[in-house]
Order: sequence, then C-alpha cells, then structure tokens
Amino acid sequence: MFFIFILYLIAKGLKYNNSNLYIIIKRGKKVKPIDFLNLKYKPKKSDLVCLFRVEPNKVSLKEAAEHIALESSTGTWDEVLTEKDYMKKLGAKVFLIKGKNVKIAYPSSLFEKGNAPNILSSIAGNIFGMKIVKNLRLDDIKIPDEILNSFKGPKYGIKGIRKMMKVYDRPLIGTIIKPKLGLKTKDHAKVAYDAWLGGCDLVKDDENLSSQNFNKFEERLARTLEKADKAEEETGEKKAYLVNVTAETKEMIKRAELVEQLGGKFVMVDVVTEGFGALQTLREADFNMAIHAHRAMHAAFTRNPRHGISMMVLADIVRLIGCDSLHIGTVVGKLEGRLNEISEIDEEIEKKYVKETKIRLEQNWGTIKPVMAVSSGGLHPGHVPFLIKHLGKDLIIQAGGGIHSNPLGTSAGARAMRQAVNATMQNISLKKYSEKHAELKAALDKWVK
Repeated sequence: MFFIFILYLIAKGLKYNNSNLYIIIKRGKKVKPIDFLNLKYKPKKSDLVCLFRVEPNKVSLKEAAEHIALESSTGTWDEVLTEKDYMKKLGAKVFLIKGKNVKIAYPSSLFEKGNAPNILSSIAGNIFGMKIVKNLRLDDIKIPDEILNSFKGPKYGIKGIRKMMKVYDRPLIGTIIKPKLGLKTKDHAKVAYDAWLGGCDLVKDDENLSSQNFNKFEERLARTLEKADKAEEETGEKKAYLVNVTAETKEMIKRAELVEQLGGKFVMVDVVTEGFGALQTLREADFNMAIHAHRAMHAAFTRNPRHGISMMVLADIVRLIGCDSLHIGTVVGKLEGRLNEISEIDEEIEKKYVKETKIRLEQNWGTIKPVMAVSSGGLHPGHVPFLIKHLGKDLIIQAGGGIHSNPLGTSAGARAMRQAVNATMQNISLKKYSEKHAELKAALDKWVK
C-alpha cells in the first residue's frame, strides 16, 4: 500500500518526504511549513496575544506549546498537502516560554471582526481537549485596536450608570430578591419596594428567576417597576430594577423591548449561559437600558487554576461586547476568589490602560468604556469597609441575605448597608457609627463577632 501511495504522488506531480521539516507540493516545490514556534518573534501591534499556562502530557513544553499554536490557528495534527505559501503570515507564533507560562501571538486577520464567538472558538476551542496537554489554562488575552474597534463596548459604563442613578460619590447599593425562587409576583414586588425604601439603589432578580408559573416575567416587570416609581417619589432618589431577560435569543430581545417600553433603566442577563453571540445581539440592539452581566456558571471553567479559562478573560469579553456592569467576586463573601485576582479584574474592566502582571497582559482599551464592577455573594454590612478599601468606590455592592436577613427586616437591612457605606466614606468605623444607627448595629450584632 505504501508503494502504491508513492506511485500516486509521482503521478500527481508530487514528491514524498517523511521529514517533519517539509511539506512537498505540486511540481516538486518544497514549501517549509508554518513555523508556530519562534522565540525570537516580536509581536506586532495588530496581533492578539494570549497568555497560557501549560502542563504538557508526555512531551516537552515546547512541543505542547507549538501544538497549541497550530491547533488554534492554521495548523492541524499532521502535515497536509493543501497548505499554501500565502498562509505563512497567518500562523500563530509561540514567542515566549517562561516556566509554565506561554505567550502566543495571533495575527488579527485570523479573526472575523466584531465576532466574539469566533475569537473564542479559535483561542479557546479544541486546544483544551488535546491529549498533548495534561492541563491548559488561558489566563488573559491582549486585544489589538483592529479588533477592539470592531465592537461597541458598553453603552453607558461607569459614568453613564452614575449619571442615570444620580449617584456620584459612593458605591451603589443593590440587593437580590430572596428567596431566589418561589415568591409570587406581588410579594416579589413588595420585597423590592421595601429594599428601595430603605436605601438600595438597585434591586436585581436572581440568576435563575426567569418566567416561572409562580412569577411570570411580564407581570413581575410591570408590578416591580411600579414599585420602583413609587419608591422614587417617596425617597427623591433614582431606583432601578435589574430584571432578568435571559432566555432564547428572540425571547430575550422581546423581553428587553418590553422593559424599554415600560421605562426600565436596566436589564440583567446571565452572560455565560445566554451565550456570547446572543449577548452581542442584545448589545447591538442598542436599547436605552444598561446591561447588567451576571456570571452564572463561570466557575465551571474559571475556578480550576490549572485548567480552563480565567475570569479575567471572561471580563475581557464582557467589556468588549459591551455590558455596563459585571460581577467580579467579593473575596470576603461566600464565593471563591483571591484578593489579588479580583483586584486585577477590577482594574481590567474599569481602567483605560492596565499594566502586565503575573496573571494579566498589558491592555489599552482605547475608546471602549469602562465596566462597573459588582461584588455580590454572601455579603453583609460588615464587609463594606474591606470592599471599598480594595475595590474603590466605583462599585456596586449587592447583598441578598445580608439585607433580607437583618433582624429588623428588609428596609432596615437596606438602611444598614447604606449606613455602612456612609460610615466608610466618612472614614468612621462601623462600630462607632452603629452606636447611633440601630439598623447597622443589628447587622453587626448578627454577623460581626
């Protein structure tokens, strides 16, 4: 069979060479295959750069890195006779290997502009399932201007949200309706109203509340927005309801249209389970509402520090597509997350320019607006000083149980959170401030020992 194959190649004007160094194509012309490993390569400004952490499986780190580059760009598992000279400029380049860290540069021409799923299908596609790697982690991406400029980014961003809510000098305070599922619509709206009355700026659906029989979307939206209007009239403050529009794409857009018709300020979407293509559809519909990004299911691929995709990359994609606020973690709450990681994600989404660190690449976001960070998950008023100290005041602090479990009730729980923020902004200890604020004292007595 092998001899027959050689005769076939000769008949076709092809020459055979079993060396891994060359691919032989028509008329006997030797074409050197694309070099995916080039440690002398200097990335171009137009390159998209990825930072990987690589653990090879029974091969050298160089070989594993080269296979990652070829599989995520123009190569495949074996040499092919269909390769052309003009493809050489499109091959990804492994240009740095340091310890287990590997940097790979991708020509921007590899990607369709304005197509986030296409980018991820390349740099985070088949490579995670290759046998040649034991573990593989995509820690960060550096996005060139050529790709950045093909996306809209956030419509409002931090400044736009602050202008909308008329809150300029402190973190925004939010809550999540609890219990997360099961409340009937009228009770859901009442909980929201109590929270707004107590001092919350934002009230959010939980990530798994959609349009169940006990709490249909349309009625919940209408009734809760009525309560938001009532709370605005009574408090003189702006109030926003972050209703969950996560659904099949057409239904999601239909629900967002209804939110706009009824005068809502925000929509919330579970960005991972909804999908990045659908998220782009929502952003590019250019509604007048801000988009609040919940990251439900992210830990399925971000939590393992040795394999998967980091939260940093998810934050990059969310900012690129154009959400206005994004959950990034708390450090002190119920969810996993280290301080240095969460602090650097906070910088990544809120600054125009970020420097390279051990877990992050340099990035200039140009005209892409910043995203407002959200801390949520197991928070109570006692956590407020830590959050503001490490994440700053451009922050949405969301507490569910930390408000609704206050011994004095939901409105008191919201007042306690507001009091904790006021105390921290005035550089007064919570213990001292609580001496004249019963709601904060009740919270501290319950949660701070």
